[in-house]
Amino acid sequence: MTFERDAKTLELPWPFTGRENELELVRGSLTAGRHGIVITGPAGCGKTRLVTEAVRGTDCVRVAGTPETRRIRLAAFAHLVPETASLHGAFQHLSGVRQLLVDDAHLLDDASAALVHQLAVHGRTRLLVVTTDGAPAPGAISRLWTGELLPRLTLEPLPREETAELLAGGAGGGRLEPLTVNRLHRLCQGDLRLLRDLVGAVRERGLLSRVADSDEWAWRGPLPVTATVRERTAHVLDRTCPEERETLERLAFAEPLPLDLDELHLLALEHLEADSLVHVDDQGAVRLAHPLHGPVLRAAAGRLRARRLSRTPEQCGAALDVERAALTGRIERTDVRAMPTPVGEWLVAEGAPVPAGYAAVRARFARLRGELREAAAWAREGLRHGADDPSCRLELALAAAQSGDAPAAHKILGGRPHGGGAVTRPATARGDADGPVEALAGDADGSVEALAGDAYDAVRLGAPERAVGRLTGVFAAHADALARGDGLALDQVAEELAERGFLLFAAEAHAQAVRAHRDPRAARTARTRAVALARRCQGARTPALSGLVLGELTARQRQIVTLAATGMSNRQIAEKLTLSVRTVGNHLYSAYARLGASDRGALPWLVELPDAQPA
Repeated sequence: MTFERDAKTLELPWPFTGRENELELVRGSLTAGRHGIVITGPAGCGKTRLVTEAVRGTDCVRVAGTPETRRIRLAAFAHLVPETASLHGAFQHLSGVRQLLVDDAHLLDDASAALVHQLAVHGRTRLLVVTTDGAPAPGAISRLWTGELLPRLTLEPLPREETAELLAGGAGGGRLEPLTVNRLHRLCQGDLRLLRDLVGAVRERGLLSRVADSDEWAWRGPLPVTATVRERTAHVLDRTCPEERETLERLAFAEPLPLDLDELHLLALEHLEADSLVHVDDQGAVRLAHPLHGPVLRAAAGRLRARRLSRTPEQCGAALDVERAALTGRIERTDVRAMPTPVGEWLVAEGAPVPAGYAAVRARFARLRGELREAAAWAREGLRHGADDPSCRLELALAAAQSGDAPAAHKILGGRPHGGGAVTRPATARGDADGPVEALAGDADGSVEALAGDAYDAVRLGAPERAVGRLTGVFAAHADALARGDGLALDQVAEELAERGFLLFAAEAHAQAVRAHRDPRAARTARTRAVALARRCQGARTPALSGLVLGELTARQRQIVTLAATGMSNRQIAEKLTLSVRTVGNHLYSAYARLGASDRGALPWLVELPDAQPA
């Protein structure tokens, strides 16, 4: 079954998603006594959409620079000032403008840039100035922040979690499964223009297929080489040196490659590295520098060249074993920070079978990171071609249990116990196609006890006395801090867990610190951190996070917050409770302050919703 788009459907902008803090900062710069702000960031990261959202509903005049008009005097202001106006005359014509948005300021002609600078100097007009990092800009524009006339906000690429939210709202009526979201995020690297272009191409060409027994859609197969994709990769596709092009294509079909491989042209590699097109890691492995380049080079290669260079899924065995060993080693060292795994991702992208042993380890790694939907997706990949694999089935059950769906977990395991969705033993089965799946073997930091037994589960469930003498390292520190009711120590443990990549465990430690702190301010800080981490854990609902702090609210606040967490609007809540919309808003504002929540999106992690799951 494929996902198709009605050609007559009007294409609307995607909903504005994320960026709450940045949006608040930009809006704050337009209040009384402020002179505005400069927003910079890489191309396509959503700068224009952010400022458009910030000025929505206000009386704002807009101008923009374009490449075609950079040499035309006052071109950006042609609709506002006479063609023959002097700089002083143009300034006088704009004296009544109280708010001005200057988009693509790096493309302004010199006279327009000077006019913007003069407006900033006199300070009567609030300015929102948008420019792109790395692009040459007129000196009058760069001096806005280097001369401290206006504050500067550097916009970072949209993170993976907010990219997933954006895709959920803009993918056209179907939620994308996690491995597809990861693929899109990895390819686009925060470039939202490219993201929208790719999603549109995938939809239009019918490349989305429904995941069995779910409401999610998956993209498998080659990359559509759209005009935007070609524009972003022209510097790769247009390499004229034969040795450099051959090297790039070899990497595209078989990265990573060892630096000492006889078939690699070292001089070509040096030139490619100097141009930031390839990366050589500390182990001497060579990779393409940008994840988009490999799929583009593969898609652009002719059939004969692709046949000569490409490797089949069967030829990936050795490289896949290396990735599996690296993932297992990280788990043994209690370090689950993100790491590159191009071979497994390539298999999934191509729709090729993923060995169950690899899929189970990959699912476990994701689950320990708190990426529960991703863990479930990897487990399903392993079960797709090995339906009876017990390790994949266990990982799928654990991901379901930690997401608060215990009945599904029991069903997956046929009614057998699963450890309550906590850490538990990675797997107890032996004899799968890729070798035995056993509990991890010893290491210096005590990860065995933490990851292979029930001791750390007890800590997470609030019973540290059951773990006495059975843990070491950061897990023992967690048990000790919880036993002593030391909120500060719990926060410190949470920070170390987060540094190691255990985001869900870190969120739980901060949640436990909320109850241990006697200082209300420290408790609010811990709560804010717990919520921020929990939001990155893809729907986690564990005992430590459930109903985090509702006891601090009044009965009416608890009632309103619970309804808001289900997705009801202020007006709907007001009608249900026979209150005014303003009263509902005031209660929510007070509740946010007590809960340390910045918006509605945080509420599902603070409220016990037996029939709902956070998105």
